[in-house]
Amino acid sequence: MDLQLTDKTALVTGSTAGIGLAIARRLAAEGAEVIITGRTAARIAAARAAILAETPQARLRGVAVDFGRADEVAQLLRDVPAVDILVNNVGIFEPKPFAEIPDEDWVRFFEVNVLSGVRLSRQYFPLMLARGWGRILFISSESALQIPSEMIHYGTTKTAQLGVARGLAELTKGTGVTVNSVLPGPTASEGVEEFIKKLSAEGKSKEEAEHDFFQHARPSSLLQRFITPDEVASLVAYLCSPLAAATNGASVRVDGGVVRSIG
Repeated sequence: MDLQLTDKTALVTGSTAGIGLAIARRLAAEGAEVIITGRTAARIAAARAAILAETPQARLRGVAVDFGRADEVAQLLRDVPAVDILVNNVGIFEPKPFAEIPDEDWVRFFEVNVLSGVRLSRQYFPLMLARGWGRILFISSESALQIPSEMIHYGTTKTAQLGVARGLAELTKGTGVTVNSVLPGPTASEGVEEFIKKLSAEGKSKEEAEHDFFQHARPSSLLQRFITPDEVASLVAYLCSPLAAATNGASVRVDGGVVRSIG
C-alpha cells in the first residue's frame, strides 16, 4: 500500500530507539523526510545508520534535544520551523510507589510527556491549519485508560495527552488536518526491558519475567506477549498518511487487547 508520504516532512520525537525509531524507520521507508531526535548526537547517528542500512535512499535529518528542557525545545523549533507530520512519541516512565513520588517527579513527567507535545504543537498546528493539511499524533498508552498502580504519575500524563489531542482535533473542523492519539500496550522497547528487570525477581529468565508480567500485571492481554515496536509503527504510519483523512480526534488502540472495552 502506497501511503502517499513522499512529499511530506515528519518530526518524530524520541526516535533513537524503541517505538520512536520504528516509526522513523517506517516513515522513511514510505518516502517521507524524517527528522530524528534524541538526547545525544551519538544516539542520533546510530539511529540514522540503522535506518539507512534498511532504506539507503532515506531522507534523514537529526537534532539533539532534551524534551524536558523548554529552552532546548525552543531551539528545535528554530531549527525546524515547520513540518507536515508531528509524532509526539518521547516519553519517560518508571515504577514508583505513589507515596514516594515527589513533586519534582510529577513536574518532570509532565514536562517530558505532556508539555513537549504541547510546545511543538503550539508552533506546528497553526501552520498546518493555514496550509490546510497536517498530521499530529500523540503516542499515549493503554495506561491512559487503565492507570497502572505502580506508576500513577506516568498514567496520569498519558491521560493528559488524550485530552490535548482531542482538544486540538476540535479545532480542525473543515480542514485537512487531523490530530489523533495512539495507545500502545506493553511494547518490547528499551525502557520496558529495564522495567521488567526491576519488577522481576532475581534469577528469572527474560521469558519467565515476561510470562509473569502478563499473568499478574496485565492479565487482560489477549496477545500475551510484548507488542513489537514495528507493530505500533505500522498503525502510526497509516494515521500519518493522507489515506487516514477520516480518522480524527480518535484514541486508536494497538494494545494487544489489554483494555477490556468495546468503546
